[in-house]
Amino acid sequence: MTAMKIVWELPVVSIYEVAITFIVFVVTLTIIRGRRNAVNVAVSLPGPRSWPIVGNLLQLGEYPYLTLTKMREEYGDVLCIKLGMVPVVVVSGMETIKQALIKQGNSFAGRPDFYTFSLIGNGKTMTFSEKYGESWKLHKKIAKNALRAFSLTEAQSSTCSCLLEEHVCAEATELVKVLLNKAEKEGAFDPVEPITSTVANVICALCFGKRYEHNDKEFLNIVHTNHEVMRTFASGNVADVFPFFRYLPSPSLKSMIKFVNRLNNFMIKSIQEHYTTFDKNCVRDITDTLIALCQNRKVGWNNAVLTDEQIVSTVTDIFGAGFDTIITGLQWCLLYLIQYPEFQTRIQQEIDEKVGQSRLPRFEDRTLLPFTEAFINEVFRHTTYMPFTIPHCTTASTTLNGYFIPKDTCVFINQYQVNHDETLWQDAGSFIPQRFLDERGGLNKDVTEKVMMFGMGMRRCLGENIARLEMFIFLTSLLHQLKIENLPDQKLDLTPNYGLTMKPKSYKIIVSPRI
Repeated sequence: MTAMKIVWELPVVSIYEVAITFIVFVVTLTIIRGRRNAVNVAVSLPGPRSWPIVGNLLQLGEYPYLTLTKMREEYGDVLCIKLGMVPVVVVSGMETIKQALIKQGNSFAGRPDFYTFSLIGNGKTMTFSEKYGESWKLHKKIAKNALRAFSLTEAQSSTCSCLLEEHVCAEATELVKVLLNKAEKEGAFDPVEPITSTVANVICALCFGKRYEHNDKEFLNIVHTNHEVMRTFASGNVADVFPFFRYLPSPSLKSMIKFVNRLNNFMIKSIQEHYTTFDKNCVRDITDTLIALCQNRKVGWNNAVLTDEQIVSTVTDIFGAGFDTIITGLQWCLLYLIQYPEFQTRIQQEIDEKVGQSRLPRFEDRTLLPFTEAFINEVFRHTTYMPFTIPHCTTASTTLNGYFIPKDTCVFINQYQVNHDETLWQDAGSFIPQRFLDERGGLNKDVTEKVMMFGMGMRRCLGENIARLEMFIFLTSLLHQLKIENLPDQKLDLTPNYGLTMKPKSYKIIVSPRI
């Protein structure tokens, strides 16, 4: 009996001891590795002094992009901070960013090994987070070709039966009706819900050739799920900067995995249906285009094509990117229209003169509406609602501005600093769309190219052209038909809510027909 009792008690005690020892070991090892990596980077780079364990996290404040932009004044275009245990090189300044992402593009084309990235990809490689290499180049090439097939006017001569312009113009018309209906029922209202449903329908039609009524339950579930994925991803996770948290229970990680799995299951089901009904003579959407491109073995290297899993991840990337960037951009556009009603009047005058009232705006009208384009570019610049690109990572040890940066170092590109650099933009803190016009009133492309919103170089956002086209059509269609006003007693706040994409604080609008 005594022997049995001893045998029973010893394992119970040792389990707790082993567990505690293991946690201490993991934490200690992580700290040692983090300090060693940080020292390797920090010895050659300027930057603020960091605290043990937490690094510079507590110094960044509520708006890290403002803090890092201020730090640039003291430490220069290349500085080093620590986010928890992870050393991060922050790159600012237009010329320095060009040097890194274009002239030394291969060296800065990697992605950091963030735990969140692997969760978003459900353990598979995603286009935006995939490591730099031949597989990523193929992945990017096929995704770019698929997007081009639906965004260019010349695509009308192809087998594509549903083009971007058709979808966007149809949804823009529907959005006008929805807004007028809400105005009739509610008076003043928050525009975020109808904007979200409208943009979501465009991306659903592009990816899967299907649109939904705004109150459709399946549609609302898709929108909600994607929103939760983007929200949890944008809020970040401590496991990315404190690796030992990966081994501990986390409600936020559990929630993220739940929504990612739900979104992936929807994607897989939709793509499987496309394989079943695929007809190479009738390409219906981006999913069909990807399948067709992969069946044509002329793409890629050595007859390599995307796997079924990579097609799923590519569509998921396009699906997610098509939501957040455009929805947020339109939210900001409407906010600035009611904050600066004189610019709304000027855009409407331009539309009336160049497009007229007999038809709605089309893609080809972009060249005819330079002030409208200037307004959109100034919204991009002034808000910089994507203050940083998705993090980069060095693929090899390199130097930048004379500073040594080891391989596998996480790199942040500070887009906000570029867009508010007083050496590039006169009176950078003010909202001045006219800064993008030349002496003849046309759009000055040399100035628009200075705006950083979609990254630069090899990792530049593939969906930039589609995002710009969508925002143009939605904005001009709304102002062609509607007058959008502020509430008499509503004080507007242009300060954003910080996140991966910075959204405006909630506001309401009053909508009425122009004619």
